[in-house]
Amino acid sequence: MKKNLLITGIGFLLIGASIFSACTKEGPMGPAGANGTNGTNGTNGTNGTDGTAGCITCHNPEKVGVVLTEFQLSKHSFGAAAFEEAGNTSCAPCHSSEGFQYVSANNTPATFTLGTSGTYVNNYTSVGTSAIGNLLCQTCHSSLHTTYTSADIPALTTIAAVPMIMWGGTKTIDLAGDDHIGNLCVKCHQPRPVTTGATSAGKGNVLDYASLAANPTAVFFDPASTSNLVKPSYRTGVHYGAAGAIYAGMGGVEFAGESYTNSTHTLVASCQQCHMATQTGAAGGHTFVAKGNYTGCNVDGCHAAAPLDAKSSKVTDITTSVKSKLDALAAKLKIGTVEILSRNPDSEGNLWYGKTTNNYDGYFNVYDPSSNPEGEINNPGGVLQNPSPSNSWTADQKAYNLTLPKLTLTNAQMGAIINFELCLRDYSLGIHNTSYTKALLNNSIAILP
Repeated sequence: MKKNLLITGIGFLLIGASIFSACTKEGPMGPAGANGTNGTNGTNGTNGTDGTAGCITCHNPEKVGVVLTEFQLSKHSFGAAAFEEAGNTSCAPCHSSEGFQYVSANNTPATFTLGTSGTYVNNYTSVGTSAIGNLLCQTCHSSLHTTYTSADIPALTTIAAVPMIMWGGTKTIDLAGDDHIGNLCVKCHQPRPVTTGATSAGKGNVLDYASLAANPTAVFFDPASTSNLVKPSYRTGVHYGAAGAIYAGMGGVEFAGESYTNSTHTLVASCQQCHMATQTGAAGGHTFVAKGNYTGCNVDGCHAAAPLDAKSSKVTDITTSVKSKLDALAAKLKIGTVEILSRNPDSEGNLWYGKTTNNYDGYFNVYDPSSNPEGEINNPGGVLQNPSPSNSWTADQKAYNLTLPKLTLTNAQMGAIINFELCLRDYSLGIHNTSYTKALLNNSIAILP
């Protein structure tokens, strides 16, 4: 059978070949013509561009080499935050390169919407496949290696106005100075929202700051109540990226009192003018460090008439004043004699070491025990959480460790805590926006008994 099929197949091929041959035959050919004369050689083509000519425009020691060296001094390059938050889609928009590019490209909204589970969900997230990557050049310069010329470098990933996550997108930052380029920085350097509990009346939505300010004497948290919006934990409050909110003057709980205005920085300056000024030592350029480098301040139209340096009274008067106001506010935030705010004398572990006299870190010293059952700081309710109290604890704290009063908070206290965290974690001690910072702290101090 196989042989017959093979023969049959060969037969079909032969028949097909003869049919094809028959169909393509033409009439008889005429006599062959004479060979043509060889033509003149054509003009040589233009030499191609050297493959490295475009690259060398940027990839040379005077440009990229210097930038990379500066970037190594930047906190953006350390990578720890990116590794710790890898895969976390809600943190990736600011902690990973791919996440930042994702929300920028997709114009991801900063809104909260009511989910199918009956609680609110923050829409400002990345996706699992884009929740990775250390912050690199292409994080901020999205057009790198598009044309392979120097034209790729100035283009930034985004300079669009920034809807604020902490306000659920109802407030927007748009820094007009320097053609809006500061918006690139603010997109990440803004606080995460303080949200209500998923099972509370707020159902995971953004905490209403206006309500706190309008009703300062109302009870915010009572451990005996079942209608608390938030159960304070060790980390309750404002996230670390507070600079953008302070700079723009729209991040605090605005109690009545002094009017809330903004400093000139908000109106005419950009983040880059001070934080990326001409590099001097370990500051400026792509280190993004402004401390000790006043090159960006002492330019025409800014402080050139009276140049600034670290010892300038215009600088020290502001930072000394704001530090004293933070100290005064912290002193009022107590339950009996026990401080609500945590002290941390570790100069490496406390990112805000030295910003207050008692080295507060913005965390809670006392909190609801159900929020942090294994916490190592004071925990109300008579439960010893740390058998070896820290040396940073005061004598009162040690004495009250087993007999702490129950944690209760008014709206005024909660709002003042938020304002303290915001002004502390802004890190500039009022330099970013002196007017707004002082108004927040002064009004918070005045509202507390």
